[in-house]
Amino acid sequence: MAHINISDAKYYDNRELSWLKFERRVLNEALVKELPILERLKFVGITSSNLDEFFMVRVASLKDMEHAGYTKPDIAGMTPTEQLIAINEKTRELVDFEYSTFNRSLTPLLKESGIILYEKYEDLNENQLKYIDSFFMSQVYPVLTPMAFDASRPFPLIRNKSLNIAALIEKKADTVGVGTKTGNDDVEFATVQVPSVLPRFVSLPSDDKNRYCFILLEQIIERNMDKLFLNYNVVAASPYRIMRNADFNIDEEGAEDLLIEIEKQIKSRQWGEVIRLEVESSVNKKLLAILKKNLGVNEIDIYKIKGPIDLTFLMKLYGIEGHSNLRSPKFIPQENPRLRPGEKIFDEIKRGDILLHHPYQTFDPVVDFIAQAAFDPQVLAIKQTLYRVSGNSPIITSLARAAENGKQVTVLVELKARFDEENNIIWAKKLEKAGCHVIYGLVGLKTHCKIALVVRREEDGIKRYVHLGTGNYNDSTAKLYTDCGILTCRESYGEDATAVFNMLSGYSEPASWNKLVVAPLWLRDTFIRLIDREIRHARDGKEAHIIAKMNSLCDKEIIEKLYEASNAGVKIELIIRGICCLRTGIEGVSENIHVTSIVGAYLEHARIFYFYNSGREDIYMGSADWMPRNLDRRVEIIFPVEDEFLKKQVKHILDVQLADNLKAYEMTDDGNYVRIKPLRGKKSASAQETFCREAKRNNEPEFDFARRRTFTPILANEVSDE
Repeated sequence: MAHINISDAKYYDNRELSWLKFERRVLNEALVKELPILERLKFVGITSSNLDEFFMVRVASLKDMEHAGYTKPDIAGMTPTEQLIAINEKTRELVDFEYSTFNRSLTPLLKESGIILYEKYEDLNENQLKYIDSFFMSQVYPVLTPMAFDASRPFPLIRNKSLNIAALIEKKADTVGVGTKTGNDDVEFATVQVPSVLPRFVSLPSDDKNRYCFILLEQIIERNMDKLFLNYNVVAASPYRIMRNADFNIDEEGAEDLLIEIEKQIKSRQWGEVIRLEVESSVNKKLLAILKKNLGVNEIDIYKIKGPIDLTFLMKLYGIEGHSNLRSPKFIPQENPRLRPGEKIFDEIKRGDILLHHPYQTFDPVVDFIAQAAFDPQVLAIKQTLYRVSGNSPIITSLARAAENGKQVTVLVELKARFDEENNIIWAKKLEKAGCHVIYGLVGLKTHCKIALVVRREEDGIKRYVHLGTGNYNDSTAKLYTDCGILTCRESYGEDATAVFNMLSGYSEPASWNKLVVAPLWLRDTFIRLIDREIRHARDGKEAHIIAKMNSLCDKEIIEKLYEASNAGVKIELIIRGICCLRTGIEGVSENIHVTSIVGAYLEHARIFYFYNSGREDIYMGSADWMPRNLDRRVEIIFPVEDEFLKKQVKHILDVQLADNLKAYEMTDDGNYVRIKPLRGKKSASAQETFCREAKRNNEPEFDFARRRTFTPILANEVSDE
């Protein structure tokens, strides 16, 4: 066979297009007939929300490159301009499919289920029209601020992501007003923002008590636009929404105060360059022309929507009171069998390492780890990294209490966590006020690792307890994201944890590590070395096997090394939730690589890495994906799972995910994805449902976890169709 250049762009997928494929997989969940209607609608709302962030960050970044004249191609051989063209094509396909699904499939089903969305106020009966007119005058009108645009008043600044209504108005024939005409047949332009402080959907009176009727707020405003412009006729009115460039770069070395600089950037985020304009498909041409000119958008940036603009409201509709039959039964996270409420967590950790698997097991042990430390008189110090936390974080409260109780508390709060900057600034100030030592990380690097250290004085001396995880210290998202973590008091982990915090808070750089692998200096080389070892074993005729589960894979050096491993005969199984720039099934390149992606009720978020190592089976978990930013531009931690019982548990997690034939997709040799279906005679198997059942079973009184039973993988043909 001729030599193959594995760096050739044809062997790679573009990062942005791969992400759009993931969004299509998310949207596909809205088509699953077995799911209740509100669950299906929620996936439409999630897709809309994800697409917003994609434009504000990824598309905005590509536009910046294009404006700067940057023409270097990516690993798939595409320049920024070529990527923007391809993104535009695929995004329009995605949006069309999204609204087709919403309009044709879901809205009728919603109506059959007793929930009626009136998309146009013209469809309301007389009683409902009277209601919304009264609602407008009492609840909406006082909040609105109509903005005119003419020769004396500049075009209003439109807030990022805000929903607005644009109008063309003309003076009534029998009145004389003040102001200068636009010159467009005496028609003037005005706009009003739909208030975000009011609910997006408004309940309507209904003759049928078994039906819930509602209409969107913009329709109520549009019907009553004439009340905002006295002595004017409303010629045309239409909702619209813009998306702005929300990314920002901080000169950390030049910034005198990072916190103040980020606060400034957060405010400016609302007024970045407009990169997307959404309008109704029936928008008045003259109205659209005014918007297009004054917002500075090109035709490629305009999306004509066939339905309500901004479907993110569907995520709030999911939470409407009642209608529990239209949602899936809520799974309650189970207690970890090793950690019962009321028990001292440090005593249990001393008995052996503890594996945590969220959301199947409750996040409470992580919260309790810090809470108990805050009030334990034997605890001397607590150190923790925080990337994203909940709006009312119990961990923040415990850290503050610990400082007030006289303990040494050091907290690294990552101020540059995208779209959580403002929240993190608030927490940083609260912690400082309580007496915590708050640090913001290393210049030029985001601190993304998940680590907490508790230093405790005990009878035999100082003992260090460590929590390491794959996900954030966020008790809210821990109910929605699948993550893993361990609690340990192994001395080697404690020494490394101390070194991590010394590195983050000062100028210390450890000469070596006992167990932890830390980015950006050591992680890439470690992964390359681990893959190389499997390559050597395969070439020596030994069994070689790699399983890697993560969110994204787009690092070219890692992908090239995986191609080399595949060529050497290493069996490679990748569980990649989102972006995957690697291609499978290419002769001489990737025949031995299999890629799956699981999309279910929970967001797959754990990072787990398995290397067969001639049967010794090395397993690592941590916070890093195989992306350049994780390997080179962030502080990340990958840690080995050393307890043999825990290793079997983690391997079981991987095996169950690889056996999923209900919520998993596999990549085909053309780079697309198809849903995996059970083979004839086999039962369907959902990994997430399996873990829910196991968590319940393992928590039953007769299940004596203390005996450390071996987890037996449930194969596809052993799982029922529940």
